[in-house]
Amino acid sequence: MYIETIATTSDATSRIFNIAKNDLKNETINVLLKNQGVYNGLIGLGLLYSVYLSSASVEITRLILIYIILVALYGSVTSNRKIILTQGGLAILALIATFLNF
Repeated sequence: MYIETIATTSDATSRIFNIAKNDLKNETINVLLKNQGVYNGLIGLGLLYSVYLSSASVEITRLILIYIILVALYGSVTSNRKIILTQGGLAILALIATFLNF
């Protein structure tokens, strides 16, 4: 969220999203990145809520993780194949972890 909403013109943002640093100064791209950052931040808040505050935490957490994986799968098919790993990789691991008994 930080990279997308606050550090939108940074070297890290340029490298992570494979966008030229000059292009990151484009208002349209900047707005799109900020919208994506807010989306990611709200998903993060939803996960925190589901883990720490909800009475049905496992079910809600799984639904949010499945949603993230589906969005990553869509991005992988429509944009760049590596999105399934970069955006969905941690969600896949987290979803698997919800089924393991520790």
